[in-house]
Amino acid sequence: MTKRHYRWLALALAVLLIGFGVMRALSARKAQQEAVAQASVAKAQTVVELAASDVVKAETRELSQGLPISGSLKAFNSAVVKARAAGELQGLTVREGDTVKVGQVIARVDATEYNARVRQAQQQADSAKAQIDIAQRQFDNNKALVDQGFISKTALETSMNNLAAARANHQAALAGVEVARKTLNDTVLRAPISGVVSQRLAQPGERVAIEARVIEIVDLSRLELEASLSAADSVDVRVGQEASLQIEGSVKPVLAKVVRINPSAQAGSRSVLAYLAIADATGLRQGLFAQGTLATGRTSALAVPLSAVRTDKPAPYVQLVENNKVVHKDVELGARGEASKETMIGVKGIAPGSVVINGSVGTLREGTAVRFTQPVAKTAP
Repeated sequence: MTKRHYRWLALALAVLLIGFGVMRALSARKAQQEAVAQASVAKAQTVVELAASDVVKAETRELSQGLPISGSLKAFNSAVVKARAAGELQGLTVREGDTVKVGQVIARVDATEYNARVRQAQQQADSAKAQIDIAQRQFDNNKALVDQGFISKTALETSMNNLAAARANHQAALAGVEVARKTLNDTVLRAPISGVVSQRLAQPGERVAIEARVIEIVDLSRLELEASLSAADSVDVRVGQEASLQIEGSVKPVLAKVVRINPSAQAGSRSVLAYLAIADATGLRQGLFAQGTLATGRTSALAVPLSAVRTDKPAPYVQLVENNKVVHKDVELGARGEASKETMIGVKGIAPGSVVINGSVGTLREGTAVRFTQPVAKTAP
């Protein structure tokens, strides 16, 4: 075969390869166009079904503004019974959980030594009383002798001073008797308030010192929450404001009211303590953790549920349903508060009556068609 034949063969092969490449490119482009067309058709046919509960109307609402608070419950009245006389502890029978009444005898300290002291003080007082009698008779005798001119007035003054000193010694001895009796009475430990024993800190037979803690009593009929507030938040708190609290272990919320505000900030944290009285303390215990919202004011605003506001874009937005399609609208956030036991937030940028998709639905692509399984209730005029 000549060189000319080889040249024509190579040229034919090149043309064949070019033709095959062109046909392959045209086929790939056609397949891509068909895929785009099918995707467009599928997109156009996608419809999201929503229930009436999946949307909410943007309406002007009365919002109850508040501060989040938390803390532990404490008894308004509590007391620690301490030993006021040293000695062996006797007769302590109450334990944790026992109910006691005000004035009830809780325990006693061995009073043998203190009874002896009372007798000693009384005998010293009797001795001082006898000295008064002696000084009185001496004064009377000297006065008679002075009147008769047998002794000088100086001797009478001396006997008068002795009588005054005897009387003073007697008064001091009587005071000693009162002190001894007071110490004897202190050997009997009584409950200063009515309540429930929360701690027993000593045992019968134990020798206790003065000021030793024996038991602690709490009055559970009145409980309060000690809430720590920042300096900025405390400015809006007033006596009489109410709060709704969720108590640890309790299902239903409990109402509380601010009854006192500490006038001084705490050292170090600079926080301010507010004290809220629990309206109904039935079944509650000291030390339980409580948290809730303290209502500090009310405001009116066009509001939507806080969960409906989306923040996955640079600016916060809400998802609306307009003409049966999803529309994203940027909003300006305003005051936050409670309405119908739900956290709401004021918004600007949407019209009143707009149908807002709840946050529980999730993010929907803008332009997605929407169909309701039930008609949405119309806004009351």
